[in-house]
Amino acid sequence: MNYKITQEVIGLLEQFEAENTTKSYSPDILGFKKWISDQEASAQFTKKDEPYWEGKENGRTPESAISTLLVHINRYAKTYSKSAIADSDFSTQEDFIYLINLKAFGKMTKTELIKKNIHDKPAGMLIIKRLLNNKWIEQIDSENDKRNKVINITEKGLQALELQMKNIRSATEIVTGNLNHHEKIELIRILHKLEHFHNPIFSRNINSKDLINTVHKEYLFKN
Repeated sequence: MNYKITQEVIGLLEQFEAENTTKSYSPDILGFKKWISDQEASAQFTKKDEPYWEGKENGRTPESAISTLLVHINRYAKTYSKSAIADSDFSTQEDFIYLINLKAFGKMTKTELIKKNIHDKPAGMLIIKRLLNNKWIEQIDSENDKRNKVINITEKGLQALELQMKNIRSATEIVTGNLNHHEKIELIRILHKLEHFHNPIFSRNINSKDLINTVHKEYLFKN
């Protein structure tokens, strides 16, 4: 038996466990294999493979560029979404996004619906109130606990959504722009990785004044 290889594998497993604190990879052999693959790809990456970003020559970090680009893409997406609901009964893009989630995932509590859309409670409650006033959603007794209420999309809500779905689909197609299929799939993979990092943090409702320090201390690791 080659004990040197065994020791190296154990060392890699220890490194994998130490670096996977954010659960970016599943804690099993598949996650371990994916981590090794990514490590190898990262090792083969060279400076010449890097794209240019604004301010790079002046020392601007890739983290800064990514953050700005994500903000810009979000604003572009909102612009297209606003166009998609023009001349409709929807007030904001959040209205139809809430309805889409209810249609896709079924009834849920107000808190679940708000968290699903990454909103704080006050903003989410205003959206839910607006949808209730339009009779696009309804509150019904929970099947699991009659003392609790859950939110369900109504037939009127489904009809309102259906009237705008063609425009909404067109808007989502525009957002992905000139990316080819392979690039779209790769982008989904990367965004999922970020989602899996940030969502558990968001769900903790950490006080704003403690948020950055807590994330740096508990979630980030140094390569």
